Amino acid sequence: MATPETDLFLLASVVAGIALGTASGLTPGLHANNFALLLAAVAPAVPAPPTVVVAAMLAAGVTHTFLDAVPALALGVPDAAMAASALPGHRLVLAGRGREALRLSVLGSAGALVVSVPVAVPATAAMTAAYPTIRAHLSLVLAGVVALTLATEVTWRARGGGLVVLALAGGLGVVALPLEPRAPLPASVLTPLFAGLFGAPVLLDALEGAGVPPQDGTGLLLAPRSVALATAAGACAGGAVGYLPGVSSAIAATAALAVLPGDAGDRGYVVATSGVNTANSIFALFALVALGTPRTGVLVAVDRVGGAPALGTALLVVVLAGAVATGLVLTVGDRYLSVVGALDPRRLSVGALVLLTGLSWLFAGGVGLLLFVTATAIGLVPPRLGTRRVYCMGVLLVPLAL
Repeated sequence: MATPETDLFLLASVVAGIALGTASGLTPGLHANNFALLLAAVAPAVPAPPTVVVAAMLAAGVTHTFLDAVPALALGVPDAAMAASALPGHRLVLAGRGREALRLSVLGSAGALVVSVPVAVPATAAMTAAYPTIRAHLSLVLAGVVALTLATEVTWRARGGGLVVLALAGGLGVVALPLEPRAPLPASVLTPLFAGLFGAPVLLDALEGAGVPPQDGTGLLLAPRSVALATAAGACAGGAVGYLPGVSSAIAATAALAVLPGDAGDRGYVVATSGVNTANSIFALFALVALGTPRTGVLVAVDRVGGAPALGTALLVVVLAGAVATGLVLTVGDRYLSVVGALDPRRLSVGALVLLTGLSWLFAGGVGLLLFVTATAIGLVPPRLGTRRVYCMGVLLVPLAL
């Protein structure tokens, strides 16, 4: 039975989780997973019920899905001459529309939160019935996901490049995932793998960039109908992968982009990808409750502590964290862009690379440094082969399919 003391503990844990999610979201290379693993390690010493610690983890995870768009837009901005091959969010920043991009991101995340909570109930019931069949044929399901992703490429060169990247990342995953390195903090080989595959290459390619140019107003230049469609596409795609092991938000975002209206462009991409990340965290929570299978690093830590709290409590925590995170993006995001824009972009990129290197060592020791360098080399391959970096998710997909 809930007591005023328990409620106070719960509220304090949500506030702490939001603070941790904000810190991880605004720090390149740091994920809510890292804080969740740290919380799981210290949970036995916390003078509160496990539910309180779990609430902090859930709040941190959801907050991160809102705030991580800020450094993604502000850091790694390439030279304007490379805008055609830049990430869609970076193209908006180069055009002076970074503040608009932040608001589009908030719309995608907040909209996905609103859509996901009611839709997850019937979706989870259906998935509970279908999951035994999916699990029995997981290799075929994952192969189908890869095939559909390749089909969204517009050229055979891009498809061939995608297969090469998939094989390289998959080989790395086969070698790296079974490792149990010794590290100063709770070990996680995923930290150096993801930092190398997705973070460092963007920063390296942006070393010669001019950084964040002056940004214009906050008005949205995407039609409300397109915003709604992109949000719905992101929520549905994020929900679909929330039940499937190894299928990342990046892959879900690729699927979402395939159904966006033609006028959505880069702005629709920002909305959809933000929606995917948030929806994935909601549906993954339902998957943990219904199927007992954690699908994200945060939920793995939750499972270690003792499982999710009552679903009603968990959803209340998630909605509260999402509401606060919405305000944080709008208040902190603009300032973040201004501060980054005033700094030397080369030094900023080098500093971020040093940070990623340090995080790789903290969470995986000397092995982590080797994995980070190897993953970075693979992460540099996709743009050189004219394909998308999403195939780097082979680091999880291939080992699971074998």
